[in-house]
Amino acid sequence: MFKDSLSFAHFRNRLAHAEALPQLVLLGIMSGLVSGMVILAFRLMIDLPLEFWLPGGQSENFEGLPVWLRIVLPIIGVIVIALLFWQLLPATRKVGVVHVLERLSYHQGNLPAKNMLVQFFGGGIALLTGQSVGREGPAIHLGAACGSLIGQVFKLPNNTLRLLVGCGVAAAISAAFNTPLAGVIFSMEVILMEYTVIGFTPVLVASVTAALLIRITYGAESVFTIPALQIQSVSEIPFVILLGVICALLAAGFIRIMVQTQKSVSWPLGVKLLVAGSLTGLVAIWYPQVMGLGYDTISEVLQGNVSLTLLAGLLIAKSLLTPIVLGLGIPGGLIGPTLYIGAVAGATFAMLVAHYTGESNSGVGFYAMLGMGAMMGAVLNAPLAALIALLELTGNPNIIFPGMLTIVVASTAVRFFFNQPSIFLSSLKAQGLDYRQEPLTQVLSRLGVESVMNTSFVRCDMKIGCESAIKALEQRPEWLILEDKKGLPRYILLPADLQYFIDRETELNGFNPQLELDLLEVPAIRKDIVSLGVNATLKEALDRMNSERLDALWIQNYSKEITGTITREQVEQFYTQKTD
Repeated sequence: MFKDSLSFAHFRNRLAHAEALPQLVLLGIMSGLVSGMVILAFRLMIDLPLEFWLPGGQSENFEGLPVWLRIVLPIIGVIVIALLFWQLLPATRKVGVVHVLERLSYHQGNLPAKNMLVQFFGGGIALLTGQSVGREGPAIHLGAACGSLIGQVFKLPNNTLRLLVGCGVAAAISAAFNTPLAGVIFSMEVILMEYTVIGFTPVLVASVTAALLIRITYGAESVFTIPALQIQSVSEIPFVILLGVICALLAAGFIRIMVQTQKSVSWPLGVKLLVAGSLTGLVAIWYPQVMGLGYDTISEVLQGNVSLTLLAGLLIAKSLLTPIVLGLGIPGGLIGPTLYIGAVAGATFAMLVAHYTGESNSGVGFYAMLGMGAMMGAVLNAPLAALIALLELTGNPNIIFPGMLTIVVASTAVRFFFNQPSIFLSSLKAQGLDYRQEPLTQVLSRLGVESVMNTSFVRCDMKIGCESAIKALEQRPEWLILEDKKGLPRYILLPADLQYFIDRETELNGFNPQLELDLLEVPAIRKDIVSLGVNATLKEALDRMNSERLDALWIQNYSKEITGTITREQVEQFYTQKTD
């Protein structure tokens, strides 16, 4: 018995149940480690070549390139990406956070390895050639795919697969920004869209594991150079609120431009990519700061080292260029660019306020940081993740109160006044897809069929002798599984009905052990059944019953053998108990 409890089969079986915290923590550590290593490889693939050949050995110094190279480099990049995508199926080209949400909603979190490779190299090429995108979106896809592939390789239940995707996403955000708690909140708020104790712990473990790996490699410093930030007076609160409104306008415009570009531009992929690269090169003639990640520019903005004229130009250029190139199909991320736009918007706002009021208030860096949080919260519809990111990046609890004000105003305005959900859900909707997360779906997706299925059954032929039937009934099964001539399960029959029939026949005609019973003719409760994999969730079981118009299923294990049965009543009883 003890030996069985240590087997991998027992480990996998426990994951189908609600109380599987030790197993999930182990998987969280594994997911965080694998995801962290992949994200580390992705960052090194970008940073090392750029440090080698960009002027001054700085991985973001695209501004130091000659003008002709700033024009040509993005065009070369999109040509290489087009060649990479050229012979791939449209489904294999799908990358980024929207792809992760689609696979969670429609494929139980099963992310293909091919798309992961396309994201790894496509995103790397985009960033190496100065496209106006971020690395966080590719990192999220890579982390989610790592978690998913761990589940697929070990054939874990689908309810665990979904949580492993969340673990990978948290690890990715943690590794990208060195913000482990923000990674957890982002994963729960944007990807999984639920907060549960059993889900929070493994996601947290994965995030911490990835953060530890990145800190060993890169150190514990923040990705941005951030000054001391603090609101100087409550009289600044109207300005803080006004900045939230401005960021809401920018966020709504960003979402609308990107989604409209996706919906309205129907050119061939190569043409779209070439236009995107050409636009980047053209804008980079005057504003090379839009190229690449732009973290160095954000740091300069936070320090107040950028002029008002340049800030205004960068704000317009980045706000228009990035959503267009992303909408045209550049395989990059948008979280970094939203932080960039928010920082520039906040700094511009602070300078304008100081110019017209004659007061310095809390400084350019303070409002730039608030703008970063407001843009992130509004574009992603993730106010809590944005607030936690602010806190972790600044290490300053004084940012919480003004940060809450700005983020809440911006997120609320985008959601309700501009009627815009998150940019990811807007993109899914533009593709004719949806991200369903109703309460019933969430509850039934958390458990596997193994946690509910009935394993008390006896298999028998549809025609059976009376004596054999009695022997089958003596085992006191919950169901009799009736098989066809090929040995495939076709129906389940309630044993009590068969027992009643045999008792009546014995009472009327005496016991005849040679009597052959046709179990399809015996008056009894019978249910048609079809197969379902043992890794399925209760949500998948209910969906299969609904699609087949059945009330029962037989569960097959990884060897295609019968391992149990599940009925609609069992699923509904479970849900009723959970919602009482």
